[in-house]
Amino acid sequence: MKNISKFLLAIVAILSITCIGQAFTGSASEGIAMAVTTVALPVKNQLAEKEMIKQLRYEHTWASEIRSKQSWVNNDTIKIPKRGAAPAVLINNTNYPIIKNERDDSHVVVALNKFDTENTIVTEDELYALPYEKVNDVQMQHRETLEDETMEYGLWGLAPQENDEAENQFVLESTGENDGTGRLKLTTKDLRTLQAKMNKAGINKKGRILILCDDHVSDLLEEDRKFYTQYHNQSEGVISSKYYGFKIYEDSTTPEYDDTTLEKLPYGSATVGRKSSVVFHKGSTAKAVGTVKRFARSASEDPENRENTIGFRVWHIIVAYGIEGSAAIISGKSQD
Repeated sequence: MKNISKFLLAIVAILSITCIGQAFTGSASEGIAMAVTTVALPVKNQLAEKEMIKQLRYEHTWASEIRSKQSWVNNDTIKIPKRGAAPAVLINNTNYPIIKNERDDSHVVVALNKFDTENTIVTEDELYALPYEKVNDVQMQHRETLEDETMEYGLWGLAPQENDEAENQFVLESTGENDGTGRLKLTTKDLRTLQAKMNKAGINKKGRILILCDDHVSDLLEEDRKFYTQYHNQSEGVISSKYYGFKIYEDSTTPEYDDTTLEKLPYGSATVGRKSSVVFHKGSTAKAVGTVKRFARSASEDPENRENTIGFRVWHIIVAYGIEGSAAIISGKSQD
């Protein structure tokens, strides 16, 4: 309420000054209109920017599993803490005093990714003819597009670049039957194999999130009646809260891997690779939003074209840290 009161007082003050100034020229109404426009645009920007932050909560998606670390963000960078060595455990100790050691913590500073939407224009002629508020609809579309893009890029970043089990980075191929196109189907045995590898590496069993691609969802629906039942009873985007040690979601935008080297393809690559399902550990993953900016110009400020122009910029990151690692199961390839 205090902020609203201050805002209203500011408008009154500006209007008063404007009216007094314009009284000498006989165009007070024009001055009032200009003053309202001057005040309203920054306020609209602030409201739109707050709505953008609210939109990036990713409700009912795999990204909602990741903890928000806004307190780690400063000047559109994120300061990720790195724990020092864990203490040794003494069993049946008889030697005193017990040894004291310092824990040397460190941190890594990573820049947030910058996401810009291309500008959208809405002409005054359109607004006159349309039965709905197109400017608001365009703004909502920008928010939804940024939410989708930040999620897709974040998932690409979480997936391992290549198989490196020494760094807890696992890339496996599915081993099921040929689906008729040369692609080998994903099986529950493949999931158990990955589960065993992660267990052997000492990765925490709680917090493993598996995002299945469309092909792998279809494979499991055909093979496993239990999965089929859980899939059709899913609520709030979650397929299963516990399935071979994984909490499962599905996503159509999982990254692709090189057909020969089995390395992850660059984001947005035109090369067609093999689709993957991705695993990350939510205990060693963070997300954060930095600066959010709405760029707008009203048609009244563009007398030549009479066009409203809208665009957004968001600084954002989804990043893995710690020792829990990540994994990908890519579709195997028939040798027949």
